[in-house]
Amino acid sequence: MPDGGLIASVVTPHTPRMGVEEQAPEFVKGMIGGIRELGDALRALSPDLIVLQSAHWVATFNWFVTAHEVHEGFCIADEAPDLIPGLPYRYKGDPEFAHTLAETIAAAGVPCGIMDSPHYQWDYGQFVPLRYLDPQAAIPVVTLPTVICADLTECMRVGGLVHEAAARTGRRVVFISSCALSHDVVRGPENWPSDELQALDRRLVKLLCGGHVRELMEWVPAFCKDAVAEMGGRTLCGMIGAVEALASAAGPVAGRQFGPYGQSSGSGNVTVCVTPANA
Repeated sequence: MPDGGLIASVVTPHTPRMGVEEQAPEFVKGMIGGIRELGDALRALSPDLIVLQSAHWVATFNWFVTAHEVHEGFCIADEAPDLIPGLPYRYKGDPEFAHTLAETIAAAGVPCGIMDSPHYQWDYGQFVPLRYLDPQAAIPVVTLPTVICADLTECMRVGGLVHEAAARTGRRVVFISSCALSHDVVRGPENWPSDELQALDRRLVKLLCGGHVRELMEWVPAFCKDAVAEMGGRTLCGMIGAVEALASAAGPVAGRQFGPYGQSSGSGNVTVCVTPANA
């Protein structure tokens, strides 16, 4: 595998109840620990960059890539300001990679532009995982939205194009989809998904961990519908497209679950990282 390219593809949760660890309920603390453990594992791979797609940065028509030299501001959870009322963050960006990725996506016939407004603020889908995965803010970050007008095939394609941009720029890149799995949410943060939805989530995790890429690609549209996946599965499919690109470039892949599968208001949440099987 060349020096530049995807080195891992990750799905990880972002429930706002994880935003302030000291105030987090017991049922999410295992998930926080899993994200921390993932961070240790990713640092061992010596990544140059994280590309994170958030289920809570929502674009209607076009894709955008953040191209800031530095991401700095305060994260407020609009829907839960009692949980994340305005927490500071500061992470390095990578404008060169961002422009290359935007050009790569647009060249593939997918509408894409640059987000470099100094007024842009991270949502909690970006803030929460990175808070625990990279608490020292050592790894540069580029972020992507979830696009409503993109179907699942396009979302997988964009995830795969991250590998092409990484190869062109010589970056060792980790792709992260920040989202739940099943997402038939209800009031009451302690509530689990139904047994049927949990079974779907566990099958998805099994396919990811087993490196069953072809079966995963064929089944994921049905999963997204039947499991009421967050954002219709668009965010998750970015990660799965990155898995396919990783497998095409590096050969067999395998996944590892970090921390427990957990609940949050009826959603199913887990951290899984897929890497080349020989990594």
